[in-house]
Amino acid sequence: MELKKNIKVGKNKFNLLFLNTIFILFFSHSSYAIENLEGAFTDVKILDKISSKNNLISLKNSEELIFGDLAIKSMKCKNSEFDDNPEVTAYIQVRDLTNKDNNEVFIFNGWMFSSSPSINPFDHPVYDIWLVKCY
Repeated sequence: MELKKNIKVGKNKFNLLFLNTIFILFFSHSSYAIENLEGAFTDVKILDKISSKNNLISLKNSEELIFGDLAIKSMKCKNSEFDDNPEVTAYIQVRDLTNKDNNEVFIFNGWMFSSSPSINPFDHPVYDIWLVKCY
């Protein structure tokens, strides 16, 4: 009687190892890509309409920055995953510090888009704010 080797078991182990490796690489890469889309800092450009001066401000997410009469806070920023048409979005809150009646009310509280600032515009008599970059 001749002994036969079970070659299929070896092939199945190799296929299982190969598929497991592909699975791990795919999901580790996608989580890395998601982490790169969200940034810790947001750059905004502020125009003082009275003096016509532009200022580029870097905001650390979840920290408030005082600029003139405004308290600006970037809660979250995100880059688009497509390189052909890059889009930067940020959730920004702005308070006017000259309004002493109720200083907890935001004059702007929402998402800003770098490519289309008119979708959710910031309306203030002295300042204009544009989203520039997320990193």
